[in-house]
Amino acid sequence: MDSHICIVFLILLFGISSALPGESAQTTGKRSSSSSKPLTAGQINSNSVLVALLDSHYTELAELVEKALLLQRLEAAVSRHNLTIFAPRNEALERELDPEFKQFLLEPGNLKSLQTLLLFHIIPTRIRSGELSLSPSESTRHKTLSTHHVNLAADAGQMTVDLAKVIRPDDIVRPDGVIHGIERLLVPRSVEEEFNRRRSLRSISAILPEAAPVIDPRTNKLKKSPPPAIGSPPLLSVYDAMAPGPSLAPAPAPGPGGPQHHFDGESQVKDFIHTLLHYGGYNELADILVNLTSLAVEMGKLVSEGYVLTVLAPNDEAMAKLTSDQLSEPGAPEQIVYYHIIPEYQTEESMYNSVRRFGKIRYDTLRLPHKVVAEEADGSVKFGQGDGSAYLFDPDIYIDGRISVQGIDGVLFPPEESKPSTTKVAPNNAAAKVVTKQRRGKLLEMTCRMLEAIGQDSRLSNCG
Repeated sequence: MDSHICIVFLILLFGISSALPGESAQTTGKRSSSSSKPLTAGQINSNSVLVALLDSHYTELAELVEKALLLQRLEAAVSRHNLTIFAPRNEALERELDPEFKQFLLEPGNLKSLQTLLLFHIIPTRIRSGELSLSPSESTRHKTLSTHHVNLAADAGQMTVDLAKVIRPDDIVRPDGVIHGIERLLVPRSVEEEFNRRRSLRSISAILPEAAPVIDPRTNKLKKSPPPAIGSPPLLSVYDAMAPGPSLAPAPAPGPGGPQHHFDGESQVKDFIHTLLHYGGYNELADILVNLTSLAVEMGKLVSEGYVLTVLAPNDEAMAKLTSDQLSEPGAPEQIVYYHIIPEYQTEESMYNSVRRFGKIRYDTLRLPHKVVAEEADGSVKFGQGDGSAYLFDPDIYIDGRISVQGIDGVLFPPEESKPSTTKVAPNNAAAKVVTKQRRGKLLEMTCRMLEAIGQDSRLSNCG
């Protein structure tokens, strides 16, 4: 009898001990699920405030976050600390936002401004509406993820952030953050200043011509015609503004009575070169334009006279493949750049639409008589042919209505220069080779005379 009692006692004891670990694990699981400890990057769970934002009724803001490529950055932020997000209502972004300002934010070249604006709505700490107990004359200053600051205030129970009212306080609450709905978009001062600067550049965009000029084919000069209207494009072709030789000359007056155009080409060229440097990856081209040659100044003169230009800008990786022989001849850097300048105003969209519709397009370049061929390839625009081709890599780096800069991933050369010269020259081509050599000799002689006249002949070692 005693043995039976011992066995029953042992069974009961074993059952109780086996139940205790399960209960403890369940309790631990509940506690861990309700804890708000920061998660490591890549471990964002479905209960995160970031997931709640993307799945919320603030759809316009969620789309902008995805277009601004901020998801990875926000995941890293929410893994380190809690977030307070001020989300503008959809109407403020869809119908009440200035269309011109919205277009500015969505342009590829203004990605940094869009990111700054969105991060301006996020504070790296958790702030509930009940935690803000201030008098009407008080406010607190908080640093946002964009490094700008916003002021929070509360007046008679109404919470405000800068000039926007919080219309849905504590709209979405999660363990790692809170979302407040606000009535309007918050715009930091730096983004507003950048938008105003871009808008001022667009205000001086090119004016469409009203009539074609009449040029005498014998003299290549304009026949007698009424003077052009002030602010109209130049009457002569851009090639008539270029002097013979390796550099551009100031454009002649387009009509009687002196220049008739009012464009600040020098400032626009400086602006697009600064944009290249800030964009990154195009320092070599900027160095050629500013330091190695005087093309930046001469391009500014062309734009001041009313001409428009599209620059196919090779990136630094492509420019690094140029050899010393390709840059050593007098005028070689200028000739390379000339072949990358199209005397038209083209954007990535206009060129892509053209090649999609017409197949191959031949664009004139400032290196006469050579043209550059463009065609559609792999959903982009490809310039050139064969091994010497280049793709449109960074679209619309700079577009202001007069100068368009399109980044490409290769350096372009005319077809006859891109072919290797391994074959022997036929006898009937000997005369052409001699003429080319004589032309180079005359060009070198003219350059030496010009340098000698200004006392700088020692800079050119080939001068006798």
